Amino acid sequence: MLADYLPAYRIRLRTERLELRLPDLDDLAALADRAAEGVHDPDFQPFKNAWTEEAPLARGRTAILWNLRLLSGITPERWCLPFVAVHDGQVVGKQDLAAKQFALTREATTSSWLGREHHGKGLGTEMRAAVLALLFDGLDAEWALSDSLDGNGPSQGVSAKLGYRPDGIEHQVYKDQRVTSRRWRLTRADWEAHRRHDVHIEGLDGDAEAMLGAA
Repeated sequence: MLADYLPAYRIRLRTERLELRLPDLDDLAALADRAAEGVHDPDFQPFKNAWTEEAPLARGRTAILWNLRLLSGITPERWCLPFVAVHDGQVVGKQDLAAKQFALTREATTSSWLGREHHGKGLGTEMRAAVLALLFDGLDAEWALSDSLDGNGPSQGVSAKLGYRPDGIEHQVYKDQRVTSRRWRLTRADWEAHRRHDVHIEGLDGDAEAMLGAA
């Protein structure tokens, strides 16, 4: 089985409405469908990389190839887990959790997107709450990080609900224009004070922890 060789594939995160898991090929095809359908209002670009401005077929292809690259690049020193979020049996979006030298830094960064049809239902908060439980409860992290471009109210709102605090800014260049990215940091104490969802973690064993440099 795939999980015999890639034990992180055993991990399942379950909330009231969602299951998060690493994607198989069918999941990637479903994720590509969500990307092709659109993931944000065309009047605002919430991502540093403008992949969502491509044509629908190209958006879907980019989603598949990018996530295959993430999966193939997992090492104990540097990893990104591109979980798909499944609601009522349908892949609705993805939630990443990424870290470098986790054994020393004890911190990881979250990022996510949802198919546009699934916005405004609280799923974004629930998705992030799931990986935060994995990070703090499962992997014994000390901090979680996130960032959002100015104007990305939904992402900032999720961070605020879950207890993140401002952690400085950095500037990016998008279409020859300077844009501001706001960083957010969540401590273990703030996470515990703002827990909003019960999360059940399955499959996180010693082999999976070793794969992520967290054993």
